[in-house]
Amino acid sequence: MKSAFLSLSLFAAMAAPLVAQAQQALVPAQSEIAFVSRQMGVPVEGKFKSFSAQVAFDPAQLASSRIAFTVDTGSADISREANAELPKPTWFNVAAFPQATFTSSSIKRVDATRYEVAGKLAIKGVSSDVVVPVTLAQNGATTVASGAFPIKRLTFRIGEKEWADTSMVADEVQVKFRIALTGVPKL
Repeated sequence: MKSAFLSLSLFAAMAAPLVAQAQQALVPAQSEIAFVSRQMGVPVEGKFKSFSAQVAFDPAQLASSRIAFTVDTGSADISREANAELPKPTWFNVAAFPQATFTSSSIKRVDATRYEVAGKLAIKGVSSDVVVPVTLAQNGATTVASGAFPIKRLTFRIGEKEWADTSMVADEVQVKFRIALTGVPKL
């Protein structure tokens, strides 16, 4: 009996860190990272077809929560013509910088369902601080994180040389996301 209790205690002690480090799982079919730019004043919408997320979020333990995204820049999808140009050095330079990343540094609660996630966004070898507003909605076992935030494409050297002219392609790009996750503790 003592041996069984000791074994059970040892198992519980080993499992505790695993529970504390549990991560949420991305539901790719219900998730999207999109963007809207303006070309000669006209909105142009696109999306990234390939991305991953590493999320360890607990609304009761924001200080230890972490969020990271990796986006395959070569998966940008706007139109056939634009898709052929975006991987080139002038735009995303996919050969040298195949991924863009976001890594959180802090998460702040705004109200019951809204948060501000501060962190570093790195695109094309350039890193910049951003604050991302996030709204959470739970539907059964799935939690959806959604929001939008602006970036300046020229900060990240997206659209160099003749494409740095903001009268053709605006500097501001709106990044929009809808990320579905399982395993998020109840809000």
